[in-house]
Amino acid sequence: MFDQLIAKLQQSPKKIVFTEGPDPRILEAAARLKAEGCVTPILIGNVDEVKAAAAAGNFDIEGLEIIDPATYPAMAEMVAKMVELRKGKMTEEQCAAALTKGNYFGTMLVKMGLADSLLGGATYSTADTVRPALQLIKTKPGNSIVSSCFILVRQTAEGQEKLAMGDCAINLDPNEDQLVEIGLETAKCAAMFGIDPKVAFLSYSTKGSGKGEDVDKVRNAAEKAMAAAPELAIDGELQFDAAVSPTVAQTKCKDSKVAGHANTFIFPDINAGNIGYKIAQRLGGFEAYGPILLGLNAPINDLSRGCNADEVYKMALITAAQAI
Repeated sequence: MFDQLIAKLQQSPKKIVFTEGPDPRILEAAARLKAEGCVTPILIGNVDEVKAAAAAGNFDIEGLEIIDPATYPAMAEMVAKMVELRKGKMTEEQCAAALTKGNYFGTMLVKMGLADSLLGGATYSTADTVRPALQLIKTKPGNSIVSSCFILVRQTAEGQEKLAMGDCAINLDPNEDQLVEIGLETAKCAAMFGIDPKVAFLSYSTKGSGKGEDVDKVRNAAEKAMAAAPELAIDGELQFDAAVSPTVAQTKCKDSKVAGHANTFIFPDINAGNIGYKIAQRLGGFEAYGPILLGLNAPINDLSRGCNADEVYKMALITAAQAI
């Protein structure tokens, strides 16, 4: 999967902002990206601190741009632009204070077209990465929410198996219209990674076998998604076994174009989604990449604070590829 992303990015290199420049994991990944020439990292932080940390880890970042918000020559312009974007919700002083921090400063670099994408969260919380994106980058036209998905990958005897799962990280209890957005955005993300999306809206019911408001929500969302994107293979509501097992699908919903072959799974809420992807990761032997944020006007993604350098590198490729 990553070989394909690298090949695409070598044809169209993108700039990515790392909000935590002095972090050794970030520096190791940035050095690797620099060596491959497919992504151009921009490191946020005190220049001396970033260079000292790189030297201590023996990471070659020579030639990479390092920007310190404290000495950024165009800060006045950036503050003015942020005041305009916040439309009275933040004063000039509040914007200036926020822009001393890597998360807000890096997001404004993307907003102002000085970078294509951003990856943060090695030390920032998810909220501290997502909040500036919501306030400054905002959602794409036609989208009302930011959502997320995970891409899961494992090697099999036949080759590489890839799945997409959403929303496992952002929306606690989406309503049916929000589920439609999650489903369609997750399908687009799946396709970006070479998955031909067969989208199952998941429930504890298959085609009316169970009753309740939660079932109605998933069924209605699936129907709305099918109407909105008739070119996609979508079905729901489906139980997980009906979605993935051809044998069960033949018994429960034999006329479905998705059941038994689903590879893109839309969960009814964050409880089910978070539990589901982690079961696949820990018991199914899948590598999980994400959360990949969906629905924003520019690619902004969040790292786990427990990430390692290889995870930073791979999420950087994913994030930059979203800008192609």
